[in-house]
Amino acid sequence: MRQVSWVDRGQSVSFEKADDGPRPACVGVARLGSLQTSGTVFTIWLQLRGSAWIESKEGKFRLRQREWIAFEKESRPLIQAGRDGICVGVSLDADALRMLGTLDCNVFTGRGRMSLGEARLALRLWREAQEPGGTIHQLRPLLLHLASLQRELLGNVQRCPGRSRIRKRQVFGRMQRARMYLEGNSHRVVRIGELAELTNFSSWYLSKTFQSLYEESPQSLSARLRLERAAMLLRDTDMMIGEVASASGFDNCCSFARAFRARFGTSATRYRDTPEALKPDSAKSKDGSGKTKAAVRT
Repeated sequence: MRQVSWVDRGQSVSFEKADDGPRPACVGVARLGSLQTSGTVFTIWLQLRGSAWIESKEGKFRLRQREWIAFEKESRPLIQAGRDGICVGVSLDADALRMLGTLDCNVFTGRGRMSLGEARLALRLWREAQEPGGTIHQLRPLLLHLASLQRELLGNVQRCPGRSRIRKRQVFGRMQRARMYLEGNSHRVVRIGELAELTNFSSWYLSKTFQSLYEESPQSLSARLRLERAAMLLRDTDMMIGEVASASGFDNCCSFARAFRARFGTSATRYRDTPEALKPDSAKSKDGSGKTKAAVRT
């Protein structure tokens, strides 16, 4: 196993341009460092401290402490650590993915949170995977742990159309990527055609499968994510209401005001004054139950 590649203190490294033999499986980015990954590996990133920004083909994401995020090969994520951020990652080539398959495990595009214990175990296994003189099998404990972080996603694989497990996993992976695209572009309206092109499915098949899997249409999820972005901007910034509306993909303040009131039951101005009592989690779900719909988180 090659030694870890560590990018720190404002350094910038691009694996896309490097051509010096096999690249390390374990990588780390810290304290304003940035790393551009190649388009030949599946990558999983774990934020251990602070925060990081990630730009990929699916959009832009902020990774906070004890969150994980995974990207397909074609995504080519660029990771930029915050001033006090520490983010570690694992790049999985074809051999590593095949090894996961032999263990009857899979990893998918998506994002989620880790408990403190899960984060500590991940860091320990990440360090052990770097021991010199090792082989690809040295990654096995870490890969199994990373797969376990996605255990909440596994139940949804069986809900995907397909006659074989391989086909179901393929469909689920593409649906997860479409969901990630919506999250990464919560600043604008996303067209169904964009998702269809990303997943290589027809617009009809994509919409039907997405609705069946997540119990929410792509359009509905896009609108909800944009409103949740608007709520975050109202809580965390001093932007004017019109600026928040524009930054959340709304053409004008009137349409934004109607959509925001329908989602949160109050005006954007009042929400800014009392954000703790009116967070997105307290908003009514589509079924009117008073609880936020338990959609699978990517």
